[in-house]
Amino acid sequence: MTTTRTVTLRFGSTSRASLTHTNLSAVRSDGPVLWVAGDETATIERLVADDPAHPTSYGDQTTFSLADLVPLPGGTGPDVEEEADIEGIARHDGAVWAVGSHSLRRRRIRDEHDGAKALRRLATVTGQPRRQVLVRIPVVDVDGLPTLVKDDGSRSAAVFGARGKDLRDLLADDEHLGPFLSIPSKDNGLDVEGIAVAGDRVYLGLRGPVLRGWAVVLELRPEVDERDPARLRLRRFPDGRRYRKHVLRLAGLGVRDLCPHGEDLLVLAGPTMDLDGPVYVYRWHGALVCEEPTVVRGDLLTRELVLPFGDGDDHAEGIGLLGAPEDGRLLVVYDSPAPERLTDDGGVLADVVCLP
Repeated sequence: MTTTRTVTLRFGSTSRASLTHTNLSAVRSDGPVLWVAGDETATIERLVADDPAHPTSYGDQTTFSLADLVPLPGGTGPDVEEEADIEGIARHDGAVWAVGSHSLRRRRIRDEHDGAKALRRLATVTGQPRRQVLVRIPVVDVDGLPTLVKDDGSRSAAVFGARGKDLRDLLADDEHLGPFLSIPSKDNGLDVEGIAVAGDRVYLGLRGPVLRGWAVVLELRPEVDERDPARLRLRRFPDGRRYRKHVLRLAGLGVRDLCPHGEDLLVLAGPTMDLDGPVYVYRWHGALVCEEPTVVRGDLLTRELVLPFGDGDDHAEGIGLLGAPEDGRLLVVYDSPAPERLTDDGGVLADVVCLP
């Protein structure tokens, strides 16, 4: 990998106190701003470039709460603190899309835990309804900046998974993915970690499960429910299912993010288990124009970049094109950033790399 430069992402005091800047999981560029999210909140953050043409930093943070824009499962109110575990952001056709991990989690053993207590924690598996959503939020221009709104005058913010069947329900009888729904994400269970949108297609990249070395990408065709403009539903494919599966040979790795580039998809690949690396960026050639389930290997899939990773830190979690697609500049954000990525003024450094 050749890092051409770094950019500084600066967050407000509230986000720094909640450690959003050290839990970044998704990023998309949108003209003069970045849309970013952390996996410990139910919000999307907007950061503004210091120089839109040649940004060296992004700041002036604005927080958009998902609960203010769409109905979320689990209810609302001061006692509701569930994270949405947003793991992917996409920008397409006047809207920002975001997806939760849809995963279960196993409790951690911390340094102070020993013996029976440690084993009890490892035996505890929980889920959160707010992790199981796919949202589409309109974007309008306010004072020269892209802004998330509940309604843009022609369409409303909408969600799939807030009521009725969600994605986990649809996958319950899937011959490949159904057996993994009861398994926590870090144990190779179901874990959505990337999203890309092109036309009427939404692609969801799965960190897990990885099936005998093959990673999985789901393709959906969401549309607005005619009876409820704040609700998305999924159209059926010819086989009757509301999703289509693609499998990718990523050297045994799972999908950590997806990013459209022309007719291709850039795929951030990393370990599905609790490991540091390796981490690569692949190119899935022709992904956005394929018309049937695809086994992606050989000439359809090329390794473009090798990304760095640390020892217990610097986990690449989000990629997004910076500037025009033909510029080939890719922004990379990291979860659990290494100490040297943290600046004295509360910022965190992201990498800008060049595609070959």
